[in-house]
Amino acid sequence: MAIFNDYDKYASAYDADIEDNVYNALYERPATLALVGDVAGRRVLDAGCGSGVLSQALVASGAAVTGVDLSTNLLAIARHRLGPDVPLIQADLDQQLPIRSSTFDVVVASLVMHYLHDWSGPLSEFRRVLAPGGCVIISTHHPFVDFRPSGQGDYLGTFEFTEEWVKSGERFLMRFWHRPLHAMFDAFTAAGFTVERVSEPRPGAAVRDRSPELFEQLGREAPFIFFILRSDDRDPSPAGETPSR
Repeated sequence: MAIFNDYDKYASAYDADIEDNVYNALYERPATLALVGDVAGRRVLDAGCGSGVLSQALVASGAAVTGVDLSTNLLAIARHRLGPDVPLIQADLDQQLPIRSSTFDVVVASLVMHYLHDWSGPLSEFRRVLAPGGCVIISTHHPFVDFRPSGQGDYLGTFEFTEEWVKSGERFLMRFWHRPLHAMFDAFTAAGFTVERVSEPRPGAAVRDRSPELFEQLGREAPFIFFILRSDDRDPSPAGETPSR
């Protein structure tokens, strides 16, 4: 039986690839950090922190970061990268997070939502752990782009599809969920958020210098779409509190 999204198996290969590749290091990560803005002194939850590359950049900018991820081996790499002082929590974003309500000023979910079938639980948890006035920054697969490799030919549907990745010379089977743009907005609204900004960034000079071909491609079509979400300030009424770690 095929095993998909086995980040424990290929954690090292994945980390080595994303640290300096075009799509993650030179395109998505700078765009996410630009939307996050000035985080000096702010409490930031890196939801789906993986090997801690984004968390490292946030810490370097003065944020008090907590990372959450499901993969044991990715969290081990993150611990090595970030040192002992950054809290790291092993948790499933599909479940209630072991974090108190109103804990964070910013929640960042970088390239993680396309792994999730149902966004209602994770978005409700993001809203619950946000302090008043906080925001959520999300980057995810662009729905106009990811439905093509799925072979479904059904942009308006919500469905899973698979791809094969090659990272550091190793091949991995990946499973994602496509959802159309209106379904994303419906999920945001249902969770009590308003969309403050939608971004489809063009590549920067670093991409052009590394790969003129990808610079041209990414200048025509955005592989990822980015959102800034704000709470509508209604009481999220959590089902139950669990202690921060």
